[in-house]
Amino acid sequence: MAQTLQTASTKPRLGFWQIWNMNFGFLGIQFGFALQNANVSRIFETLGGTEIALYWLAAPVTGLLVQPVVGYLSDRTWHPVFGRRKPFFMIGALLASLSLLVMPNSSVLWMAVGMLWIMDSSINISMEPFRALVGDLLPSSQRTSGFAFQTFFIGVGAVVASALPWVLTNWFDVPNTAPAGEIPPSVKWAFYLGGVVFFLTVLWTVIKTKEYPPEDMDAFERERSETSFWNGMQETVSGIFKMPKTMLQLAIVQFFTWFALFSMWIFTTPAITSHLYHTTDKASKLYNEGADWVGILFAVYNGVSAIAALLLPTLARKTNRKMTHLICLLIGGLGLISFYFVSDPKMLIFSMIGVGIAWASILSMPYAILAGSLPSNRMGYYMGVFNFFIVIPQIVAGSILDFFNKNVFGGESIYVLVLGGCSMVLAGLLTLLVKDVDEVVE
Repeated sequence: MAQTLQTASTKPRLGFWQIWNMNFGFLGIQFGFALQNANVSRIFETLGGTEIALYWLAAPVTGLLVQPVVGYLSDRTWHPVFGRRKPFFMIGALLASLSLLVMPNSSVLWMAVGMLWIMDSSINISMEPFRALVGDLLPSSQRTSGFAFQTFFIGVGAVVASALPWVLTNWFDVPNTAPAGEIPPSVKWAFYLGGVVFFLTVLWTVIKTKEYPPEDMDAFERERSETSFWNGMQETVSGIFKMPKTMLQLAIVQFFTWFALFSMWIFTTPAITSHLYHTTDKASKLYNEGADWVGILFAVYNGVSAIAALLLPTLARKTNRKMTHLICLLIGGLGLISFYFVSDPKMLIFSMIGVGIAWASILSMPYAILAGSLPSNRMGYYMGVFNFFIVIPQIVAGSILDFFNKNVFGGESIYVLVLGGCSMVLAGLLTLLVKDVDEVVE
């Protein structure tokens, strides 16, 4: 990538392929996330798990600390060759790729839960510095497009990854069933391929992208000499009380948005297999057909998001970032609510189109709004703190949704998806309270 090394204060406009290369690693990152989201509940149930939402708590509890610490440390990292964010890309990619290889070989439930813990944390080690990289390298006029590129790659990666078990079974005759208590071969091979794709795409970004050096190297070196892991932990605890006003307003929107998403990711498989396929037998052919269809549905919403991401900058120009996010969240929330009223599994494709439109905005608009309110020398740190409001709703979802499912909804998981849809609609309305302090768009 031909790019003259600049400081952050003199950010030039970047070309199409420069923005493409700096975001290409997100293809692999979402490959890993999509495999996790579409298949981990299935793996837990196959290994005899019953408290599905509770098992998902392992990952966000770790992420609550990992993300801001990684952001804090990456803000204070600089190497003339390896840069600032890129070392964290590679560490996370290596650990996540290894986790993807091990996860489908879990033989007992506790091993699968532990691997989710490691895998989710590793993926996020790579992901959050990618968010900061857009703020580091792009001027305000290109920031919406920068995050839209990330969303495009997220969509493409997730389409392929979510559909992989179905594709392996229907195109390559890889079995999608296995004896009770064993992970189907189609799921195993999907995870193996995911590990390879994750590592290679992140490596591409590392090789093709150059980062800006600190604006004041002397001040940077003084600050770095005082940096330690313990400092990062202290900043993590205190950071939530020092958020810029725009960040606080967005945090509330994020909470209800991601509560809805985790409701969907955790309960779509049991909801669809019980509500539409009328089975809870994890070893049955019908259950596994339903679980494979969930992967296709997840591929649909991610594919839609890849296309919608390319249109978001235009919509933001004609309205603004807030209104764009509001419209998309309302459409997504109604899509989730519609699950209850559908009787044909194929019709859920239309529901997932709505979710995909929301997903495109969720992955770009909040970050485009946020980046304009953050100091450049704390970009990684605050992006990490912002992750609290992805992690906290996941912890809340993991803590209460099993209770609601069993004691309020009578075990009918479909109502959890309706609850998630209502939460997303509320998030959209709360977007009206956010102040975008940097409304410069392309």
